Amino acid sequence: MIGPADDLRLVGSALGSLAQRDHPLGALTTYRVGGPARLFVEPADGTELAAVAAAVDRHDVPLLVLGKGSNILVADAGFAGLVVSLAGGFDEIVIEGSSVRAGGGVSFPVLARRSASAGLTGLEWAVGVPGSVGGAIRMNAGGHGSDTAHVLLGCRVVDLRTGVTSDVPASDLAYAYRHSRISRSEVVVAGTFGLQAGDPERSLAEIAEIVRWRREHQPGGSNAGSVFTNPVDDSAGRLIEEAGLKGHRIGSAEVSPKHANFIQADAGGSAADVRRLIEDVRQRVRERFGVDLRTEVQMIGFETVAADRPPS
Repeated sequence: MIGPADDLRLVGSALGSLAQRDHPLGALTTYRVGGPARLFVEPADGTELAAVAAAVDRHDVPLLVLGKGSNILVADAGFAGLVVSLAGGFDEIVIEGSSVRAGGGVSFPVLARRSASAGLTGLEWAVGVPGSVGGAIRMNAGGHGSDTAHVLLGCRVVDLRTGVTSDVPASDLAYAYRHSRISRSEVVVAGTFGLQAGDPERSLAEIAEIVRWRREHQPGGSNAGSVFTNPVDDSAGRLIEEAGLKGHRIGSAEVSPKHANFIQADAGGSAADVRRLIEDVRQRVRERFGVDLRTEVQMIGFETVAADRPPS
């Protein structure tokens, strides 16, 4: 009887030299902690991505589509599955009139700056989203009063389980706060954004102000941005701060003294400490205010997955 480990070996054999074994993942995430992926592949173009889908076909292997690693925490033991991360062939940006098409591997902040420099407005806020275009589309990333759903026209998606490529209009993505219907087995290979004509100087000044504000109000270092989504009509950061948890530490992880909805990982720290601190904060806020905070951070490789959002 074939089990998950056998399926993984078969997929690895099918991928051949395209796949890397026991590839470190921590350095590919903004937390910079965590163990390796059993299999890791960086398809450079559509042909290689199709080869990945063909290898996965009929094999029940755990899948993780990894963007810039900005909302993901990988367990210290790593991920016993296949990680797919788009490489350079998915980094193209094409601007035609007020429409911008960007590959799924493009950095969202890079897209914000390129669009602004081209005289288009509507994506300035994206400079504050440290993920990929594919990840932003998948999770409806947002900030500074806007989100992906407001500007996305549609996207191209490849389902690794079936090999099917689909062009999906934004209206079919069932967008909600930090949510879309895109599944864990689907790779967003490109997105098209509808923007408006603007003033490059004004847009670039707005981008500079967003960057300045974030540096002033949010911590640097090893973190995944906001850990928890905001409850309706409230702020997760406010609740955590009111619970007296700024600076609260468990092992190598600390609630940021600068912004309570950020958790910092020490250099050389452990994912287990970050996970324990996340759960401790949830429990303390629940006990104090009766609010059950939901995480934006995707937990990968842990026995119990407590995340609510897919990775960027």
